[in-house]
Amino acid sequence: MSEASRQDQFSGVKPVSEGHRFDEARLEAYLAAHIPGFRGPLTVEQFKGGQSNPTYRLRSPSGAWVLRRKPPGKLLPSAHAVDREYRIIKALGEAGFPVPEAVVLCEDESIVGTMFYVMGYVPGRIVWEASMPESTPAERAAIYDAVNATLARLHTLDYAAIGLADYGKPGNYFVRQIGRWSRQYEASETESIPEMNRLIAWLPDNIPDDEATSIVHGDYRLDNLILHPERPEVLAVLDWELSTLGHPLGDFTYHLMQWRLPNIEGFGISTLAGADLAALGIPSEDDYVARYCERTGRDGIENRDFYFAYNFFRLAAILQGIAGRVRDGTATSAHAKVMAAQVRPLAEMAWRFAQDAGAV
Repeated sequence: MSEASRQDQFSGVKPVSEGHRFDEARLEAYLAAHIPGFRGPLTVEQFKGGQSNPTYRLRSPSGAWVLRRKPPGKLLPSAHAVDREYRIIKALGEAGFPVPEAVVLCEDESIVGTMFYVMGYVPGRIVWEASMPESTPAERAAIYDAVNATLARLHTLDYAAIGLADYGKPGNYFVRQIGRWSRQYEASETESIPEMNRLIAWLPDNIPDDEATSIVHGDYRLDNLILHPERPEVLAVLDWELSTLGHPLGDFTYHLMQWRLPNIEGFGISTLAGADLAALGIPSEDDYVARYCERTGRDGIENRDFYFAYNFFRLAAILQGIAGRVRDGTATSAHAKVMAAQVRPLAEMAWRFAQDAGAV
């Protein structure tokens, strides 16, 4: 997929797809009762991007909002927890971290068919191509530094002080995550992939001895951020579905995958692999790591190969969940089949990192 087509295919809105329609009049009545000053008529459109929770732009004469809901149909256990998303953006917003305003959580499934929440609409830029082809080298450098600083800020927030002490279980993060994604992979398995089976066996026994706990986003990348239209500033971090309390290095090295992901035709996640970073003004992987470590008080990141093996395994398991939803007919995105086809190559790449870390 070319840079232009990725930006075109994943940005903006479209008419609500057949499988994700609901009674808009019922939603309009609900909003009128729960959002002060709301008045209709209501216009509903669906965002093109996103693979998991259907996301809609709501517009009326009184303002604009965004609605995120659980998808209809059969779901994996613990997935699509929009109530957790609402809780964390509310806490983070009150702490001054850049997220959309949390407006209302609705657990009444009779309104749109599943649980949902409404958040504020943040106007700005979402960039779907990691090389930022429409930017200058100076702007790219400044934006990547702002992206780095925002994640470092998240990882140094006092989560207990903002009411999130019970948002996850401190400690043993990788043990729990490897177990979770192994189970979810197996629950949605559509074919046997030997490398995934090897990773499921190898990863739990090779976790680095480094305990730390912070809020982790779980899917932190450039296209999950809203940037200021003109300044190198992160206005809002989106898509908190995978957030929890966990190890900051697991979160940071997932973000760092953008420097390593292969450039796969039709794949929705952009990559910097093979790009002339110096000419673009984008920091090298090592420079980006050094800046993050300065901001978070670390001397460096050892065991990078393990963290990459874990994160490529995790991404493969996430995409296997999409493959399972394609099989079950509940996949959200029109690009879901393409995403699901990447499970095997990502598993193979994860196993190569595991071999670099000592796996045999």
